[in-house]
Amino acid sequence: MTDKGEKREWWADGIRFECQGSGQCCVSHGEFGFVWMTLEDRRRMAATLGMTTSAFTRAHCLLTDGLYRLKDGAGEACVFLKDKRCTVYEGRPAQCRTWPFWPEVMSAKTWAAEVAGFCPGVGKGRLHTGEEIAATLEEQRRSEETLVRGG
Repeated sequence: MTDKGEKREWWADGIRFECQGSGQCCVSHGEFGFVWMTLEDRRRMAATLGMTTSAFTRAHCLLTDGLYRLKDGAGEACVFLKDKRCTVYEGRPAQCRTWPFWPEVMSAKTWAAEVAGFCPGVGKGRLHTGEEIAATLEEQRRSEETLVRGG
């Protein structure tokens, strides 16, 4: 418990994580298969590719249930994954930038079963502090709220 009587998160002391370049996070894993795109995400990726936002959206996105998402690639891998590398890394959307610290996988049980089970970067590299993780979780929440609002 914290001094305020709140439950302490299992990740409060930090988590070691460093991308190992496996590309596993860019391949569909059941319910986490779509990459949802806010308007800001589409603008960023379009700029990275030297395209207008509307041209990028027409070429690379689908409208699903009123929300934009990236089109699937071959074998359900992201269309921008080439040789296990992101070809639009600098312009990647919030959903990709915040991996693996997504609100829906941050319970200890889900983390162990659904993240550590396929992502070789878990437990490696630098320690991401509890504060950094909380900030990343908040970034992902804001992105999800923007999607719901139509942005």
